[in-house]
Amino acid sequence: MSLQILFNGISTGTVYALIAIGFALVFNILKFSNFSYGATMTASAFTAYFLVASKGLGLLPTLLCSAFAGAIISIFGEFIGFRRLLKNHSPATYFFVSSITLGTLYEGLVTLKAGTNFYVYPNFFKVASVDMLGAVVSKENIIMLVISAAALIALALIIQKTRIGRAIRAVSFDRDTAQLMGINATLVIQAVFIISGLFGGIAGCFLGIKYTLTSTLGSLVVKGFIASVIGGLGSLTGAVIGAMLLGIMEAIFLSTMGSGWATIASFAVMLVFLLFRPQGIAGSNVQEKA
Repeated sequence: MSLQILFNGISTGTVYALIAIGFALVFNILKFSNFSYGATMTASAFTAYFLVASKGLGLLPTLLCSAFAGAIISIFGEFIGFRRLLKNHSPATYFFVSSITLGTLYEGLVTLKAGTNFYVYPNFFKVASVDMLGAVVSKENIIMLVISAAALIALALIIQKTRIGRAIRAVSFDRDTAQLMGINATLVIQAVFIISGLFGGIAGCFLGIKYTLTSTLGSLVVKGFIASVIGGLGSLTGAVIGAMLLGIMEAIFLSTMGSGWATIASFAVMLVFLLFRPQGIAGSNVQEKA
């Protein structure tokens, strides 16, 4: 495997890790998957495009706008779609329907604004690629790797070193007990949705830059979900490991057999894990909300 394929796989894997972490955070604390996440990514990427990128501003303002939009959209979804269900201890079916409905609403709004047209982010780099140890690496892949890795490291430090991070871990372990100990579970859940939205906004923007910005961009969220399954739903470490493996595997298949086989291989690996190790690499012990 060449250095170029490895680097491309790792840089793509870090973006998948942002998506997988967004899934894992919500699943870890609420024990259900937020299926509106793909639409949140799409809406964030389009918001950044229309408000910032189309006006000729740089990459950093575009990323910040997309991340901020993702946080706003995510916390809005938590408020109207999930909070009352949590208070009423609703069954998992209600959460599934609510997240699907939110996703459909977001996608409908994006389609209403952007239609089915294709949009291209401006070229943020005067020089498209650089030579690294004999490999030609695109600058967008370098930026994707650096910023995504920095976001993941920052989250790890927040989870392990800060007060809100300790509260997130406590609520994810046992929400009722955490509330009895004086932790505001509602505030913690809001923080989780904000972080998830921030990551979704960054990932959506990067995917829009790497590929083409369309109203169906959210379908790529399945990559993050596959990474979460491989790593173990509810495990943040497993989500990153699964995303790295998925990104490298896709890069290998893309260079040798084409994009069609890369997609098939992704689903095949997920099915193998579901059959033989459903808890994923990290062996998370969480269960779906009943």
